[in-house]
Amino acid sequence: MPHRLLVPVIPATVFLLALSSAPAVAQQADAAADRGPASATTDSSAVPARAETGSTGPEPAAQGQAQIDELQRRIDLLAAEVEKLRSGEAPRVELTEARRRSLGLAPSAAATYRRATEGVSLAGYGEMLLENFASENEAGRGGAPTTRLDFLRAILYAGYRFNDKFLFNSEIEIEHSNETSVEFAYVDYLANDNLALRGGMLLLPLGLTNEFHEPTVFIGARRPETEQRIIPSTWRENGAGVLGSAGMVNFRAYVTNGLRGAAFTSAGLRSGRQKGANALAANLAVSGRVDVTPVPGIFGGIGFYNGGSGQEQVLLDGARLDVGTTIVEVHGQAQLRGWDLRALFADATVDEAGAVSRALRLPATAPIAETMRGGYLQAGYNVLSQVATEIAAVPYVRYERVNTQHRIPAGFTRDLTRDGRLVTLGVEVKPIPNVVIKTDYQWVSNAANTGRNQFNVNLGYAF
Repeated sequence: MPHRLLVPVIPATVFLLALSSAPAVAQQADAAADRGPASATTDSSAVPARAETGSTGPEPAAQGQAQIDELQRRIDLLAAEVEKLRSGEAPRVELTEARRRSLGLAPSAAATYRRATEGVSLAGYGEMLLENFASENEAGRGGAPTTRLDFLRAILYAGYRFNDKFLFNSEIEIEHSNETSVEFAYVDYLANDNLALRGGMLLLPLGLTNEFHEPTVFIGARRPETEQRIIPSTWRENGAGVLGSAGMVNFRAYVTNGLRGAAFTSAGLRSGRQKGANALAANLAVSGRVDVTPVPGIFGGIGFYNGGSGQEQVLLDGARLDVGTTIVEVHGQAQLRGWDLRALFADATVDEAGAVSRALRLPATAPIAETMRGGYLQAGYNVLSQVATEIAAVPYVRYERVNTQHRIPAGFTRDLTRDGRLVTLGVEVKPIPNVVIKTDYQWVSNAANTGRNQFNVNLGYAF
């Protein structure tokens, strides 16, 4: 193997350089010292060629010292390469922000793509969340949940590059300190720099959070509600697809198993995720995304999902319901001059929602909606962005509206608790780019007048 050969070769090279260069340098320095200042100016062998034209040039002793310094620099470089080989550190390749996003990967999740040679890559992230609830809701009633301190998740990314074309990438998650699951696990075939094929358990390419959900990437102690209820992050299913880029445009398109409509509720689509575990695939789905990046730091795009969710489980009067489900979302993000601006709007529809609600015997006051909608606007500014420091301090604000009962089927009554507004005001501090502390306060209201404010603190890391 190449690494085994380089380990003995590099030290040998260092040794030979030292033998060949050091004596000559030492001899020049000794000779200059023996001759003294007077002879140093008359000995033509010690004077550089440019001295013949009238230039005095550097002193021989200084010239000798420069050669010693250069030799030491070369030795240091070679020693650093030897240390890398001994420590097992693989050679790295540059992965631009645009390239990483075109692959649908958060920074740490892209570790295996940065390897220049075959072998294993490891990375990860984690976050802990404190939630403290107001003693009274917006109607003045008590019954506040107990303050919670939850280690939400501890993640290990494990990947393997087989060669220049094939690699494996995965995310293994432990949630709430006791629930283990696989967030994604797939094999990529990198046809070229602009086209790849992917198969396995995939993150669906919708929204700003589902693929990019590391706590050091999204702003806020808690993920936006729209990207939990309508785009049910973190959302992964089994399947395959293609991803690529052309100039300022990148895209991803997958075919996966569909959602499980028998688990839909008035709260949205989240409970319909199958998470790759013995997934029912009688109904498949297609999903995709197209982003345009006109200049670095700014991009916008659209994501979509369409598929059946019945999975031969939802029956009404003996007839199987297809439960067609469609999600369309538009998103944009700009990160320039210390600003971080994000916006998203998502719309979801469920065909035969009334029939499905009756088939599942849902309450007349809490049906599955025909249409669900949500969106948010968010702004943050790093107040230290104009200072030469890696520390970041970002005050932020987010306004969000989410309604999983936007339009309901005839014969049912809207669940007003599902029509909510949230205003979030907070600040995140990154002492280093890989560690973040986020604290915010959320004003929560809904059409039923039962919203309850809360205070949140999040400690996150990524490596």
